[in-house]
Parts: sequence; C-alpha cells; structure tokens
Amino acid sequence: MKDLTDIPALMHDMGRRARDAAAVLAYAAPEAKRRALEAAADAVEAQAPEILAANAQDLDYGREKGLSDAMMDRLTLSPERIADIAIGLRTVAAQDDPVGAVMDEWDRPSGLHIRRVRTPLGVVGVIYESRPNVTADAGALCLKSGNAVILRGGSESFHSSRAIHACLVEGLRAVGLPEDAIQLVPTRDRAAVSEMLTMTDTIDVIVPRGGKGLVGLVQREARVPVFAHLEGIVHIYIDREADPLKALEVVKNAKTRRTGICGAAECLLIHRDVVDTIGQGVIRALIEAGVEVRTDETLSKIVGTVPASEDDWGREYLDMIIAARVVDDIDSAIAHIRRYGSNHTDCILTEDDAAADRFFQRLDSAILMRNASTQFADGGEFGMGAEIGIATGKMHARGPVGAEQLTSFKYLVTGDGTVR
Repeated sequence: MKDLTDIPALMHDMGRRARDAAAVLAYAAPEAKRRALEAAADAVEAQAPEILAANAQDLDYGREKGLSDAMMDRLTLSPERIADIAIGLRTVAAQDDPVGAVMDEWDRPSGLHIRRVRTPLGVVGVIYESRPNVTADAGALCLKSGNAVILRGGSESFHSSRAIHACLVEGLRAVGLPEDAIQLVPTRDRAAVSEMLTMTDTIDVIVPRGGKGLVGLVQREARVPVFAHLEGIVHIYIDREADPLKALEVVKNAKTRRTGICGAAECLLIHRDVVDTIGQGVIRALIEAGVEVRTDETLSKIVGTVPASEDDWGREYLDMIIAARVVDDIDSAIAHIRRYGSNHTDCILTEDDAAADRFFQRLDSAILMRNASTQFADGGEFGMGAEIGIATGKMHARGPVGAEQLTSFKYLVTGDGTVR
C-alpha cells in the first residue's frame, strides 16, 4: 500500500515508473496500442454502471462545494456521455500511428540519406479540473503517440476519473503493455500538482486543462515545459455582409449549446451597419434563450439587455452570459480582439470573401473560423478523435493537441561508409 501522505516520494515513484514505461512505449507495435484502446473502450461500456455510480459521488461533492451550473455540467456523466467516451477511444485507436512516420526525407551530395521521423515526447503530465472525460482523452492520445502519462484529475472528478482510469489500465493489461503507461495520481492533495511542476527528470511536458487559476498557476510555477491555454475568450464578429439566418443559428449555438467549454462564445461584435437588423435579431434570440446580454451604450436600447462594464470585455464567463458591442468596421473588430482576446478561437460571420481573408490574415488566434459555430473548437470535431487541450502558445503545438501534436521528431541518417 502506497503512503499517500509522503507526496514527494509518491510522485517520484510515479515519475520513475512512467519513465520506464515510456521506454517500452517508444517502440510498442501500433497494433498493440490499437487493441489496448479498443479493449479500454469495451471496458468503459461494460463498466458504465460503476462509472455512473462514481460520478454520482462526485456530483454530491460538487454540490457541497457550491460549483456553478456550468462546472456541474462539465462534471456530469450520463449514459450518452459515457458512450461518447468509448467512441472517442475507438476513434483514436483507428487513427494512423504517428510514431515513426516519415515527415520528410532527402539525399545529400555527400551520399547521406536523411529522414525526419516522428518520435514520442516521453512522459506527459496532465493536470485537469472537473471534466472526467479528460482522463480517457488524455490517456488515449498519450498512448497512441507512444508517451507515458501521469494524470492528475481535479478533486471534483476524483471518483469518476478513477473509474475511467481503471478501464484504461484494463486495456493495457489485455495486450501486455506496461500498466504504468497511464497512471492517475491517487490523492486529492494539491501538493501533488506542485510536485509535478518540478519533476524535470521524469516529466517532459505538462498540459494543464482547466480554468484561469489552474493554468496561470502552472505557467508561473512550472519548471517543466508547458502546453497551455490561459482562457477561451472567444469572439464572434458579425460583419456588414453577414447572412441573417446563418448569424442567428451560429451565434445561438456558439453561446448556448454548452456554456462551460472553452469554445463557447463570450463576446459578440456587431458591425454598425447591421445593428438594427441582424444585430437586434441575434441579441433578442439570445435573450429569449435565457442568455444575459451585457451591452455597450448603443445596444442598450434593446429591451432586456444589461449595461456592460469595462470588466466585461476580455472575460470568460463559462455561463449563460455574453458581452456585446458595436464596432465601426472589420478593422475595429480585429483591434478589439487583439486587445481583449486570448488567441484561442475567434469567428467572422460574413459572405464577403475579402473580409474573411482580412480577418484570417490579421488575427493570430490558434483557431479562426468563418460562418461556423465556435463550439467546433474541439479535437474530436477536427478529426483527431479527442484532444488533450487547445494550445494557444506558439512553441511546438497550437490549437487542438491530438496524438500527432504529442510527438517530436528525430533525424535518421544513413550512409555507406560515408566520411566527411
């Protein structure tokens, strides 16, 4: 029985075992990884009642802590969401294995043949909050990319994450891969997070997935490299050439489908020329859907809106609230997004190709969209099966981080007695 009170010793041991497992995964057969993920998916389906029971414990804990409705939605599992977890595992299983894939190859006049091939990062540490499905997503993507992973789920999802993790371990066991390839920190003690951030000898990269407080802490204190996004301050700009029906449907879906995800729209920018037409229609539809719309002075004449304060610009609500303001033109919209955005996901609604091109060229968010709901800012919707997070930095990985993004590369150089 591990001593869960000696956090440094516990984490050191997990790191050592993860490093050993990573050495095996680096050359594991693609077929073995595929079968492990399929077996894990089978286990998730078979153990759905146990996962739901564990989730019920977490929901009780969340209610006691007074979690918001959006956070409770993130935490909640249902038969449908458990089925989606299994589907996600099978989708990742079916993808091409990235490890060893040749990215480029060429010959040199010296007689050398050079290949650049994908290789695992090694050991990934994932620190996340209330969404228990991240346990499956992160475990699957790390395994597919040949990485060992140490998962530290949030205290709210403690029981759910353990139940899902048990299914992943069952998949590893079924094909003879090291069970230490996917480890879950077995304590709610926050000292485990601090320890992970300094484990430079055994963890190669940290991926934080959660709110501003968690990600900010990781970015400030980590000595291990970090793939992170700080916030999902997502903007939608309604251009003067927007289609009214598309605007109505896209904005409503982007805000209300699931308010607690990082791709949910948080700020609406409306071209001055369409304030009294498309703008009014969209805002009224949001209010009718139960959204609190916080507006600038121009839009405040719309019945049911609430005056916005300066704090409402650049704010991630993760709730049924959206900020809205009028802009004079597309360049004003771009300037607003540059000032208040978080480089996560931003969208333009327009039928004008030139306007869309200008929006795409002059903004540098990880994901830019045209005439599509920002709720699609998700690795599964990008065809990655799942994602370990949305990276907004500019080093190594940007946007949805799937299996391919969890690899680095190495050069394989061959000669024939070639000397310099």
